[in-house]
Amino acid sequence: MKSKKPITRRKFVKNAMVFTAALPVVGALSFPLDDKKKLAVAESVALKWLDLKTRGKIAGTTWGVPWPKGVLKKDAGLILEDKSGRNISLQTWPLAQWPDGSLKWTAHAIGAQTVLPDGLVLKTGKGPGNASQIKVSDYSDFIEINTGVVSCKINKKGSTIIQSVSRDGNIAVQSGKLVLQVQDKPENEPGESIRTELFEGNIETVIVEQNGPVRAVVKIEGKHSTGEKNLLPFVIRLYFYEGSDAIRIMHTIVFDGDENKDFIKGLGIRFEVPLKDELYNRHIRFTGEHEGVFAEAVRGLTGLRRDPGKMVTDAQVGGKATPEVSTFPPTVSKRLDYIPAFGDYTLFQPTPDSFEIQKRTKPGHGWIQSAYGGRSSGTAYLGSPSGGIAFGIRNFWQSHPAQIDIRNAQTEQGEVTLWLWAPRAAAMDLRFYHDGMGQDTHAKQLDALEITYEDYEPEFGRPVGVARTSELSIDVLAETPSNAALTEMAASVQNPAQIICDAKYYSRAGIFGGAFSAVETQNPLEVKLEKQLDFYFDYYHKQVDQRRWYGFWNYGDVMHTYDRDRHVWRYDVGGFAWDNSELSTDLWLWYYFLRTGKQEVFRMAEAMTRHTGEVDVHHIGPFSPLGSRHNVQHWGCSAKQLRISTAANRRFYYYLTADERVGDLMREQVNADRTLREIIPGRKIGQEAPKNDPNAELASISFGTDWGALSAAWLTEWERTGNEKVKNKLLNSMRTIAGQPHGFFTGVSTMDLNTGKFIIVDTKQLSVSHLSAVFGLAEICAELIQTFDMPEFEKAWVQYCELYNATPEEQKAVLGQSLIKLNLRQGHARLTAFAALRKNDKKLAERAWSEFFEGVAGIKNPSQKLNHIQGPMVLNPVDEAEDVSTNAVAQWGLAAMQCLAFVGNELK
Repeated sequence: MKSKKPITRRKFVKNAMVFTAALPVVGALSFPLDDKKKLAVAESVALKWLDLKTRGKIAGTTWGVPWPKGVLKKDAGLILEDKSGRNISLQTWPLAQWPDGSLKWTAHAIGAQTVLPDGLVLKTGKGPGNASQIKVSDYSDFIEINTGVVSCKINKKGSTIIQSVSRDGNIAVQSGKLVLQVQDKPENEPGESIRTELFEGNIETVIVEQNGPVRAVVKIEGKHSTGEKNLLPFVIRLYFYEGSDAIRIMHTIVFDGDENKDFIKGLGIRFEVPLKDELYNRHIRFTGEHEGVFAEAVRGLTGLRRDPGKMVTDAQVGGKATPEVSTFPPTVSKRLDYIPAFGDYTLFQPTPDSFEIQKRTKPGHGWIQSAYGGRSSGTAYLGSPSGGIAFGIRNFWQSHPAQIDIRNAQTEQGEVTLWLWAPRAAAMDLRFYHDGMGQDTHAKQLDALEITYEDYEPEFGRPVGVARTSELSIDVLAETPSNAALTEMAASVQNPAQIICDAKYYSRAGIFGGAFSAVETQNPLEVKLEKQLDFYFDYYHKQVDQRRWYGFWNYGDVMHTYDRDRHVWRYDVGGFAWDNSELSTDLWLWYYFLRTGKQEVFRMAEAMTRHTGEVDVHHIGPFSPLGSRHNVQHWGCSAKQLRISTAANRRFYYYLTADERVGDLMREQVNADRTLREIIPGRKIGQEAPKNDPNAELASISFGTDWGALSAAWLTEWERTGNEKVKNKLLNSMRTIAGQPHGFFTGVSTMDLNTGKFIIVDTKQLSVSHLSAVFGLAEICAELIQTFDMPEFEKAWVQYCELYNATPEEQKAVLGQSLIKLNLRQGHARLTAFAALRKNDKKLAERAWSEFFEGVAGIKNPSQKLNHIQGPMVLNPVDEAEDVSTNAVAQWGLAAMQCLAFVGNELK
């Protein structure tokens, strides 16, 4: 495919004026809603399903809705109706507030729906209330949740987390436990034996976070324990919805072991399943791929030498109760005990491209290979025509190695284990990948950085504190599901039903700093930019699969830089390997979703949020709560920084879904400034901790990546909780940045960690980094200006935006000297655009587009050329694009979207 001729700056600016009327109306920054529009927004918000393929029943869902400033009061009632005007039971709670007390985001939940409601509209008003509600009963030793269909008892202490789950008074699941296998070596060595320890999750705290009427959430925290040794702190959340027979499980572990001695061999959740029906009426099901289902009975009646009859075999194959055994032909009925009963089954997904199913009669006997396939959707069933449980692991093959075990199905007490790390796989090995190669001083480490781009320091590449969150589901069924029904359940586990707003509504609501606009097709210039945005997303979306960026610790991330010689991404070269949010890949994807509303964008951004918020961040230990810079291993880099752990990357998913775990991750960052006293970001280049002050706790904090991350955490915590102390700390920091002699160009100062005030620096020295504004600072500053009325802060930020890409003469005229060693000019075009917006300056708007299309230190003349390569350098056919790197694409995408949002319109 030939590359298209690029749009020139002159032609773009000329045409932009011609097509002004056709360009989108965007964020509240440049186009505040007038009273009539606000009233219209307040009266109703149209909603839709993220995945238009979602069909059939759902187990319940939760989503977030934004509101323009001043539109929705805290005491306003909201109702939900479908296209027929039917009222749907709704639970609503606040997620964020504006400074005037109006609501900025609200969260909503609906319960189980047998038929997916269409044409949903959220309206102000008072609904009729819920006819039925979740019941939460808190007893001394356990909590009981009743959805109206199932009842779950959750213990408050001990190793059994779920005491039982019942339906119609019958226990379907009991003794739910967390299980962990750990060995002291990664593999067998000649002459050495492996010692294995077995742990069970031990409960420490149980909290009811939400108690209905439509949605209930229980949070359980503890550690895995042998009774003598504790390992892997965990957080489990159980989700229940009104009228639902399903329980959603959010499972989080934090690694706190010694990676040289504690090798995880198996990690999962185990349940007991009471079984009463005849062995030939006990059914096993596993979902495979392409809607295929492995369906068998514990004691099979098909394929026998003596035929039991079509009614019998059809019933068993279909999961229905067979006729009474007395109606079987005597040639079969009197010989049933001779038919093997297979009680143990295993579905094992060792790689993203292969699974196998094995079975055996019982321990001590051989396994039989039963089926093979590529990518199992990871849902199974154990039960009978009178009921049983379906259970699944989300992202089963993507997060390999995964495994599902069914054991003792031939007895009255079956057992199910959902393995998030499969014990049949090799043990988890988290050791650092090299020995340091003599880098025992900062000088050597900086020198090594010049060749491999890896920032190494002894003991800084340890995995202590990294986390992993997984999602699972248990569905208590009244009968054995058909293959089609189980396939639908598997699809809902893998892609849970999610409600969203229209992209144009997100844009009009003025959220996230107004740094995006909805797609418009009237202007051919915007269409060209949109095609390029589509191209870059589609390219990376394909690369995830073609390059197999999957695995328990890897899924959700992408690679940093490409190696054109080997036709691979630089997976093994220092800081060029895993991206770890470098230059805001997360932001690029989320703003692109808000702009387009595309399902595949949401899912990729969701997976990245889960990964970068958990795996790339230290949640406990000396580096907590900082993140790790890009590396061959996600935790391997010695640059532990707030720019990676920043709440700015998590806020989108939290507000769109009300996800409690992501809420935890953002709250971890509120006091992250204190870690910077010990882990000094610039320690290798001379940055030192401030001298102790008996009257204050002090830390040296940059105005760029450090303060940008802190301000995101403080803004989010205040708007979620109304915490005035956090708000004052944020506002104090903003005022004292504005009060510096050169504002943001001062670069760094000492902060009083109790008040948030920076010490005013008495210096003429300027401090500017090309990285300062490309890790969320630009977006957060836009939102702070949108949220708070602080003219001096706006002036300081707009000055930075205007001068960063200005000529040396323009910089010197204002600052007294010009700036040197600047980079990422194209990415900073969006800062110029923001300055143009706030100053209502058309010349700056033209300059912004000029900077963008020149492509300096970015992507110049972007090409959609793809080469389909198959040869000795690669294992599989792959798509290769010229001059593509994750950093450049993320900055190009953000600059394109924000220039469209800020100066795509004629300025008023």
